[in-house]
Amino acid sequence: MKRIVEIVPARPGWYARWQVDQEGTRCYPVTLWALLEESDGSGREVVGVDCVGQWPGADDNEVGGDFVRYLFQTPDSGAPEDAASPTVGELRESGPRLQPAPAA
Repeated sequence: MKRIVEIVPARPGWYARWQVDQEGTRCYPVTLWALLEESDGSGREVVGVDCVGQWPGADDNEVGGDFVRYLFQTPDSGAPEDAASPTVGELRESGPRLQPAPAA
């Protein structure tokens, strides 16, 4: 099990790209970065949580979507070609499911 060590807001321009079928990708804006740590303290990683509450390795990501990579585009250069504006149905009522774990 991993625990959240720190959460910081993502700056505008960061996107998470997901492979949605063999030929198609979709990007969602990253809303926050979370520093995760193994419960035994052996390893750390940073994951970006996108605006629909997905992050690499989450059990409840979109069915059929595989994380490809994070990308950055300066806000003045516009969004990536495959950027998606989530619909109300895609936004989770409870928001991202990352929850801080109590300190041991």
